[in-house]
Amino acid sequence: MSKVKWGILGTANVAGWGVIPGMKQADNCELYAIAGRNAEKAKKYQEDYGFQKAYGSYDELLADEEIQAVYIPLPNNLHREWVIKALQAGKHVLCEKPLAINAAQSFRNWAWIK
Repeated sequence: MSKVKWGILGTANVAGWGVIPGMKQADNCELYAIAGRNAEKAKKYQEDYGFQKAYGSYDELLADEEIQAVYIPLPNNLHREWVIKALQAGKHVLCEKPLAINAAQSFRNWAWIK
């Protein structure tokens, strides 16, 4: 079984205590890249958790063609924006809940996703 190369958009605490430890235990996950608004914090996550790459912006991570899937632990009001950007970049997405900040936003303008 090949491993899925994961990128994580953000250095939220939930990533460090929740999802990253689970990914490290999974046989089919590769912690490939981490991105943060603060490049130094992303670099610290890279060192602490063994990511191959660290980026100082979310857009840089999404542009990395090696990344197959992204995990989005950003603040709730940023989920929808970055889910859409990740899907447009051709990535599979795992997003922290909620997907959006209200029901209208959750269902508006998703018709382009097939």
